[in-house]
Amino acid sequence: MGLIQGKLPFRLKLIHGFGAVAFGVKDGGFLFFLLFYYSQVLGMDAGLVGLILLAALLIDAVVDPIIGYMSDRTYTRWGRRLPWLYAAPIPLGFAWVLLWSPAGGEAPSALGLLGIMVAVRLLLSACEVPSTSLVPELTSDYTERSTLFRYRYLSGWMGGILMMLLAYTVFMPGENGLLQQEGYPAYGMFGAVLMVIAVLGSAYGQHHIVARLPEKKPAPFNLKAAFAEICEALSERAFLFFAAGGLAAYVSQGMTFSISNYLNVYVWQLDRVTFDGAPQWLNGLTAYPFALGLSVLGMFMIVGPMHHRLGKPKSAAVAAIIALVVGLAPYAMFLAGMWPPIASLASTFLYYAFTVVANMFGIVIMISATSMIAEIVEAFEDRTGRRAEGSFFSGNWLVQKCATGLGAALTGQIIALSQLEQGADPTTVSFSVLSTMIAAFGIATAILALLAAFWLGRFPITREDHEARIAARAQASGAS
Repeated sequence: MGLIQGKLPFRLKLIHGFGAVAFGVKDGGFLFFLLFYYSQVLGMDAGLVGLILLAALLIDAVVDPIIGYMSDRTYTRWGRRLPWLYAAPIPLGFAWVLLWSPAGGEAPSALGLLGIMVAVRLLLSACEVPSTSLVPELTSDYTERSTLFRYRYLSGWMGGILMMLLAYTVFMPGENGLLQQEGYPAYGMFGAVLMVIAVLGSAYGQHHIVARLPEKKPAPFNLKAAFAEICEALSERAFLFFAAGGLAAYVSQGMTFSISNYLNVYVWQLDRVTFDGAPQWLNGLTAYPFALGLSVLGMFMIVGPMHHRLGKPKSAAVAAIIALVVGLAPYAMFLAGMWPPIASLASTFLYYAFTVVANMFGIVIMISATSMIAEIVEAFEDRTGRRAEGSFFSGNWLVQKCATGLGAALTGQIIALSQLEQGADPTTVSFSVLSTMIAAFGIATAILALLAAFWLGRFPITREDHEARIAARAQASGAS
């Protein structure tokens, strides 16, 4: 049962959500800049970088569930989650700096890059898995759980958008600024500091609520038993529905964001667009974070009513279809010759209008899917008598990492297929290169969106199921 009955304090929602800023910083870096930086700036092959991202993900596939399992079994006077949140963020900051400041200013070896990526991913898991696992411990209310995830996503997105805005205006400003290496180390340093402050600040702000000895002392750690319990938890029927749909949704998001700089620079040529009377730093490309920010605010307004009216599964399915149609519309119009001249104000504003709506519903999919995990915890406990928040949220975290692993790997293959040259001038890239890039991106997006809508829409735990389970548990507790 959750520690807090009824409506959660607004301050707690903000403090809990603040911890997700670290995830936003990491996600923004991995999705928007990492592949571009290592391929277009440092000169590594885009396909190779994509495969390294995929290899790091496969290593995570083995280690992440162990982190969740160990978090479930941590037994201290500070509870199960706080020790992780105090220990992991500072090493994470050092690893993040190293990722953006390679020794000698040159690309590391493939093995060296793999090692750094694995370190960043595992240390972030040690922050994010315990933090999200606190949600079903804080409250058992169906709506309040969605609200906590809504604040987590708001904070995460704002952290990522802040870093993107600073990248475009401070660290790598101006036309072709993303192709200049000098700003990336400062980008990494600022992001590392922000990550550490977010995780430690959120943990300290919740300390007085969750710092208590767990009710049950776990048995000593046993690797064989650990894998048996993890496999049992992740074989839960409801989790398999989530995993199938969530995997497709997160891979699609990861591909969309990791390819965005290629599309924004080479297709839409946003860095060539200027606005009369605007500050010098504001152009078509630096306006991109503001468009994403508008979509996040729109999500914050619509996700609650959608969950109330449709429930989480239907909300995810409906949002997936809307995001697919609206998101691909500009590219279909561009290929059909029905789009305004590229690098014009009309082209830029129309593209951003589609982007705001598509991304708004794209985030609704993610919140709906992640919030479903909290309901699986009680269903699993009813069946086995054990709570396994860490195992389930590590599974969720693994699925989310597919956004940066499989998604970026797909982007790497798409860029390689299009034969886009390193450091190419956006004004001289041929239409055949752009059309190949767009066609491959569109086909992959459509397949993934339809898979997400199909599986998430069939998630087997409804609001009524969850509330009946909680009521029965309360009645049994009262009778006891």
